[in-house]
Amino acid sequence: MIEEITIQKLYDLSETQAADIFSGHTYPFEILPLIGDYILKKGSSLSMDEYNLPEENVWIHKSVSVAESAVIKGPCIIEEGTEVRPGAFIRGNAYIGKNCVVGNSTELKNVILFNNVQVPHYNYVGDSILGYKSHLGAGAITSNVKADNKDVVIRVGFKNIETGRRKVGAFMGDKSDVGCNSVLNPGVVIGRNSNIYPVSCVRGYVPEDSIYKTGGIIVKKEIYKEQI
Repeated sequence: MIEEITIQKLYDLSETQAADIFSGHTYPFEILPLIGDYILKKGSSLSMDEYNLPEENVWIHKSVSVAESAVIKGPCIIEEGTEVRPGAFIRGNAYIGKNCVVGNSTELKNVILFNNVQVPHYNYVGDSILGYKSHLGAGAITSNVKADNKDVVIRVGFKNIETGRRKVGAFMGDKSDVGCNSVLNPGVVIGRNSNIYPVSCVRGYVPEDSIYKTGGIIVKKEIYKEQI
């Protein structure tokens, strides 16, 4: 087991209403094939006093703000206080937590967003899990398919984990932040409280409490503070 990229290390499960989907699993990529069925099961148990059902298999909390031009396909659950802005495209298999922002021209597919996640401007998030208070800058995307179409391998230093899946996006730990126009390549894992410089092309694993700088240089935040 590679502890750095485990569910326990990346996420505070008290900050998602989908916490039980993670039970019995070690790595976040194990959750990806379960999201759709999980939403269908959970959605059928939700109270219609609290949720709207605008179309089949789409449950939206009555406090959610949804722009008229947004497109939402099921299975999907959107929790209270979230804002879905104009032009958003939610393609299905999307569990969106409380107080999130799904912004202008942002596209989601097969994802879990923990509470307070922001994907506010021109983002693509596919086959990914974004932790509590994580944020994508404008134009930042998660790439989820390799150019050679082979299964995605997650790399942590000199260690590799085979996911057995052709489509794997990114796993962002709690309070991680990605700068504008960055690309997270398939299988990227970003540790908690880490920051990615704008216009970065990120591969592999970024440790928690780190800064991913231009040229792929990674420094711990305490070292960075000393340098400036």
